Amino acid sequence: MEGVQLEACVNQRKCPLCGKDQTVDYYEDRRRSYLHCPNCDLVFVPPEFQLSPELEKSEYDLHDNNPNDHGYRKFLSRLANPLLEKLKPGQKGLDFGCGPGPTLSVMMEEQGHPVDLYDHYYYRDLSVFSRQYDFITSSEVVEHLGDPQQVFHQLFQLLKPGGSLGIMTKMVTDPESFKKWHYIQDLTHICFYSSKTFEYLSKLYKVDLEFIGNDVIILYN
Repeated sequence: MEGVQLEACVNQRKCPLCGKDQTVDYYEDRRRSYLHCPNCDLVFVPPEFQLSPELEKSEYDLHDNNPNDHGYRKFLSRLANPLLEKLKPGQKGLDFGCGPGPTLSVMMEEQGHPVDLYDHYYYRDLSVFSRQYDFITSSEVVEHLGDPQQVFHQLFQLLKPGGSLGIMTKMVTDPESFKKWHYIQDLTHICFYSSKTFEYLSKLYKVDLEFIGNDVIILYN
């Protein structure tokens, strides 16, 4: 029985990105704890502090993103514009985790690039996983992933040779800043990446990496 309990404890602390179990305590606030993986530099919330799917979706239902919001378009343009510079006419993409009001896909389609949609709660079209894409966008998504290892593996399988994976997410800088970081106040945020984390992914998948600003990351297959 003790062995089973020990295994469960180790699994709770195992890094969801690289799978290592040598994680260490990083920070604790009044609502949850955070662990750090020295191998891939991911900071994450252990499963026992994560929201249920029902509560998680209820939070997303409060979002009011839509293609007519010029401020939201301006925000997304920081990912869309550098991607558009590298795309050839008519190349096809996937907006992964598009949410209830897909907007980035609309912006890309306005520039002549057809885009499929996938979202675990709002656009669960499993057929996208049988296709391949010239580019994949994932804006403010990866911080919500319970199993980032599996998702990143999936996404890179969906990319054509020479394809691009464009990500928007705020990045961890240091423990002191983390304690005061607004990003951790959102209880649907459970994975926090640093530049070193993306360097780890770049080496793992043997792809090129580009940082644009402090929250836009593009991985080139």
